[in-house]
This record gives sequence, structure tokens and C-alpha cells, in this order.
Amino acid sequence: MKQHKVYVLLICLLLNAVGLHAQQTTDGQYKKTLKEVLDEIQTKYHVTIKYSPAMVSGKWVNYAEWRFRPDVDTTLANVLTPLDLKVNKEGLGKYKLKEYEYYRWAVIDGWKELDRIASQYHDKASWEMRKAELKPELYKALELSPLPAKPVSKPIITPKRVFDGYTVENIAIEILPGLYINGSLYKPLKINGKIPVILSPDGHWEHQRYRADCQLRCATLARMGAMAYSYDLFAWGESLLQFKEEDHRRSLAQTIQTLGAIRILDYMLSLKETDPARVGISGGSGGGSHTVLMTALDDRIKLSAPVVCVSSYFYGGCPCESGMPIHQCDGGTDNVELAAMAAPRPQLLISDGQDWTAQMPEHDFPYLKKMYRYYNAQNLVENVHIPTEGHDFGPSKRFPLYEFIAKNFHLNINAIKDKNGKIDESEVAIEKEPDMYVFGNHGEKLPAGAIKGFDQLQKVFTASIKQ
Repeated sequence: MKQHKVYVLLICLLLNAVGLHAQQTTDGQYKKTLKEVLDEIQTKYHVTIKYSPAMVSGKWVNYAEWRFRPDVDTTLANVLTPLDLKVNKEGLGKYKLKEYEYYRWAVIDGWKELDRIASQYHDKASWEMRKAELKPELYKALELSPLPAKPVSKPIITPKRVFDGYTVENIAIEILPGLYINGSLYKPLKINGKIPVILSPDGHWEHQRYRADCQLRCATLARMGAMAYSYDLFAWGESLLQFKEEDHRRSLAQTIQTLGAIRILDYMLSLKETDPARVGISGGSGGGSHTVLMTALDDRIKLSAPVVCVSSYFYGGCPCESGMPIHQCDGGTDNVELAAMAAPRPQLLISDGQDWTAQMPEHDFPYLKKMYRYYNAQNLVENVHIPTEGHDFGPSKRFPLYEFIAKNFHLNINAIKDKNGKIDESEVAIEKEPDMYVFGNHGEKLPAGAIKGFDQLQKVFTASIKQ
């Protein structure tokens, strides 16, 4: 009996010790697994949080119980921010766990930051001083100050294809030794005198510049009387002959894309039919961010039209848009201020109701209007906002672009309208993807000295900026 009592006493002492050990104290930093904490949040606040096991595996929350607040949103922020995680609200009481997105801010935070930036100038003179400081800093941030030497090779051009009112030829331009930027140049079938050029960078949509909407846009611009140069983003489209898809998400992608556009401008301005007073650029999504940056950097661009991209609370979700520290330049900038650097050159901003441009008319566009007013040119900046549509470059985005370019570059918009006065793209032929390749159906025509892989690119780029 005594032995039994001893066993009972030992068991009680052991259980007591275990209990003391399991109790949360500062010695253990009140630590719990992230999964435990998320389960508690769902139970306590009657919400659901979607996440994959991999997102919470191995993650711990220090001082977990101390992070709870009366409302679920503050609690989630307290728990997730130190772990570089966040949630997107998908409906009433429904959340989805996401990695921290440095490039996506709360709307009000983006507006406050733009207001802070704008407080540094109040008239044309102070704004010109700001631009004069900001522009060289952008080049430095991109590691393009000075620019690498331009290769002396001639562009590689495929035979011309003739269509109804326009022609197409594919072109590869060597922008660093062994590095090519590839595109398709659309020209009017008949060219009299000097005509405009519109650079058309691709965005982050499937099928790259081979997409039907991209072909429709560039061919229609050619049928209006302009040349349109459609080109690949880095490690995108035909550039994948030299790099892997994941290389597109390297920070240097932003630099290479910028250098590529500069070299395309060099080439286009060397053509006898180019009118240097009528050079424009228009891209959508990531191509729109590229449009804004190129216009801020290069005064040779006289008109810009960024589509579904510009926002004070979104900095570009891909490293090709925000990978280099351009937004940290000169005390901090954002894409709306960079868009303002286009003033007083004509600029059309197209926004929609289902992405980060949804609030464009409320805050960002009034700021741009004010900046153009410094030059008495407020009529040269326009916003077409389509609240019922989403993130694309569909007809409702393309048609205002045609009208804007025709008006500012003095082209005949009637050339692309039907007998009822409506814009008609039906005369455009949609080519198959291989027809738009520069280097053959299987890349067999890629020059022998072409760079292969990101490591080799880094070596070539480093050598080029040290010369």
C-alpha cells in the first residue's frame, strides 16, 4: 500500500513538473507554431484562413498570446508582419495567407507617400530641380551610369512579310556582347516622308508578344501610318533561347530591359523614315511600368501611354519593374512621380476597376494634372478609366490609345475606321508564333557567340560597365 502511495505521489509530481514546463512564460518567449496561432485566430474570430502546409512549416510566433487584439485584422498583422507574411481579404471573414509583398501598399499609405513626395515642390522651377536630381540617380540605381558601350554589330533582320496596309519584319539587336533583344517591326505598306515610331514593350501576359491583342495593336498603328516596334521583356519570349524563365525574376532584368529599349531607340532613330519629333511608347502591365521608366529616363520619347499599371500604392510586382532600387532614389519616389517626369509631353494613362489602378481618378490623376499645370499643359495628360473591366489590353484600352496617338502625332484615325465610323481591326492578320521568331523555329539561327545563361550575362554586364 505504501509503495502504491509513493507511485501516486511520483506521478503527481511528474505531471506537475510537465505542466510547469508546458506553461507559456518569457523563458520560452511565449512561443507557438504559426499553425497553432492561425488555428486559434480562426476559432476566436470565426474566420477562415487559407494556406498551404509549406507556408507555415517550421515557422514559429514569439510572444504569440501577446499579439492578440480585439479585432482580427490587427491580430493578423501583429502575428504575420514579423514573419514577412500577410493576408489578402477575399470576402467577409475569408482570408488567404501570402508572402509579404513589398511592392503592394494599402491605398491610404500609397496616397500619403505620394503627398509626402509632392510636398518637395510647388511650381515648375522647384519641380525641374527635383527632376534634375532624380534622373541621374535613376541611371545610377540601374547601374547604367555611364551606359555600356554599344556593340558595333548590325541588327539581324528577317525577310519582310506583306499584309493589308502594313508589313512586318522580325529584328534582333545586340545590346551587349552576345546579348540580343528581339522584336517585330510593323511598318505602313506605303511610307511618304518621315513618320512616327511607337515602342510597344510586352507585358506579363501569356504568349508574350505573339498574342493576338499585341499583334492587333501594332499592326493597327502601322495601318494608321506609324511604325510600331513590339519587343520581348528579358527572359521572356524569344529571349528564352538564352535564359531560363526564372531569370526574368532577377533584379538585373530591369536594367537589361531598360538598356534594350535605349538600343531600340538608337536603331529606330537611325532609320531615314523616322520622325524624331514623334517617338512614343506604350505598354501594358509590366510593359506599362517599363513605359513610365523609359519616358522618365529618355527625352527622345515624346509621348507615352502606360496601360493598367500606374499607381501610388503599387510599385510593380516583378523584379523587372522594381528589382533595382529606383524607388529609393533621391529620398524616395514612386511610379506616379516617375510618370509626372513625362510632363509636358503628351501622356495617356489607362486604368481599370479590378487591379491596383482602380483609384486612379481619385488621387493619382489629380496629382498628374497638377504637375502638367505647372507647364500650362494640363490638356496633354489624359486618363481613360474603365471601372467595370480588369487587367488586360483589350479593345476598350487599345481604341483610346489609337485616338490619343492620332490626335497628338497627327495621324489619320479614319484609316482604321469602318463605314460607320467605328474602329475596325478586322483587316489585321494574326500570325502564328514561329512566324515572329528571329532565330528560327528551334533557335538554330542564334549566333554562335550568344550568351547562354544568367551567370554569363552577369560577367559580360560587369565587364561592360567597368570599361
